[in-house]
Amino acid sequence: LGLDVEVAATGGASDANFVAALGVPTLDGLGPVGGGDHGVDEWLDVEHAPERIALLAGLVVAIAEGGPLP
Repeated sequence: LGLDVEVAATGGASDANFVAALGVPTLDGLGPVGGGDHGVDEWLDVEHAPERIALLAGLVVAIAEGGPLP
């Protein structure tokens, strides 16, 4: 897909925090690009939605097929 994947710490809370704290490689934050999570000012960047959906779909297919991740 030609996307750059980087490590980022953004705050917030997720069940992934528990396993990541143990040193287990963890993917989190595969949702949409946006901000103001769960608040009245929450927003979504619809321009990036198709690439984020394609990334998630590619990961699901790769895992289901047992092949390399994209």
